[in-house]
Amino acid sequence: MSAITTTSLTKEAVSPTPTKILKASKGWQPIEFAKLFQYRELLWFLALRDIQVRYKQTLLGAFWAVIQPLALMIVLTAVRYIMGRGQAISPVFIFAAILPWTFFSSTVIGSTNSLVSNAHMLRKIYFPRLILPLASVGSPLLDYAISFGVLVLMMLWYQVTLTWSLLFLPVLIFSTIIAALGVGVLLSALTVSYRDFRYVVTLLIQLWFFATPVIYSLHELPVHYQWIMWLNPMGGIIEGFRSVILGNPIDWIAWAVSTQVATLCLLLGLIFFTRVEKRFADIV
Repeated sequence: MSAITTTSLTKEAVSPTPTKILKASKGWQPIEFAKLFQYRELLWFLALRDIQVRYKQTLLGAFWAVIQPLALMIVLTAVRYIMGRGQAISPVFIFAAILPWTFFSSTVIGSTNSLVSNAHMLRKIYFPRLILPLASVGSPLLDYAISFGVLVLMMLWYQVTLTWSLLFLPVLIFSTIIAALGVGVLLSALTVSYRDFRYVVTLLIQLWFFATPVIYSLHELPVHYQWIMWLNPMGGIIEGFRSVILGNPIDWIAWAVSTQVATLCLLLGLIFFTRVEKRFADIV
């Protein structure tokens, strides 16, 4: 009798564990910046993981961040020399544009593949899905910081005068992040539904490279066509990078228009992402 009483008391004393059921919201949803801040440690962890995976078990390690843009600079400088019929151009002119472009392209590719590459996380645990494409900025940003040290050495070697316009560099980096995430967030959401976009982004980046003033300057184009380059999110931004490094006057209009286009791309990407993210766990 006492055993039965004890059992009944035990069942009454132990309350069931509360279960929290998460349901997908319907319709258009606002961007929950508070949740992104709440999961900031996960964002940092994923960015750090990408950095470690990138250089794990590599022979040269972080030197790859320097070798790749340097090799591209040598090739593009030689091409520009041939195109100029023997008229040489400073490698700093090319390298100053390669670094932000490499940062942009690496972030776009990383963001595009972030959701599909982490499908196991999407199926098992809840967190703001936007964390994954945002974390893809970490590794390219570190590569840019390493390569920028080489750029400083090149500036000293070629006796490039340092000016106060270098203080504008963080703003240009922030503009590049906006442009890269604007494209990457949109493509990451599309890639979950249509895996073909994983291959489309490679072709897109290759074509985009030639439509961006990396090997040439924006001001080498006819004046009445330059405004078209402003509509390129990276057109005015890369021209701004080059002007800051070489100490030339900054084309504020080109930078402002390109940054506004990049911001618009980011807003559209975020709106589309929040619209379809409730389906990610089911179709990824």
